[in-house]
Amino acid sequence: MTKIIIIYFLFLIPMMVSAQDNASKYNFFKEQKTYIKNPFELRDPFRRLNEPSKSTKRKTMSGAGGNFFSNGPVLEEIQLATLKVVGILLGKERRAMAKIGDAKDTFILKEGMKIGPDSAEIKAILPGGIVLVEKIVNVYDQEEYLETIIPVSE
Repeated sequence: MTKIIIIYFLFLIPMMVSAQDNASKYNFFKEQKTYIKNPFELRDPFRRLNEPSKSTKRKTMSGAGGNFFSNGPVLEEIQLATLKVVGILLGKERRAMAKIGDAKDTFILKEGMKIGPDSAEIKAILPGGIVLVEKIVNVYDQEEYLETIIPVSE
């Protein structure tokens, strides 16, 4: 019995004293208050921010007479015979990538855009190409709608 008491004093009392030393060693944490009310609502620093993507609408500046200044091709001046569809992007917002003739630059077409001098409207973008609808006046002075399908070319 005396051996148990001696072991108790040899091992347990120094442990309790060292625990009190550690508590006094870091007591500055006890006196400070944090301003974080709910730490579980904080953003995870190891995840990417979920910022909404910027609008893809191009800002245009109007000059004198309502002309728009841009280095890209003007879609109203493109002849439909020179238009080549080189790619289709499917998703929420369907888009087609096109070139004019043998030019290196590509531009993006969306449904609802108007192309050419007759204002052919892009009605559908399909995996095989695009569908254009243009309104013309025939020989009998009646309005007609012409559908043109431009397939994807290489």
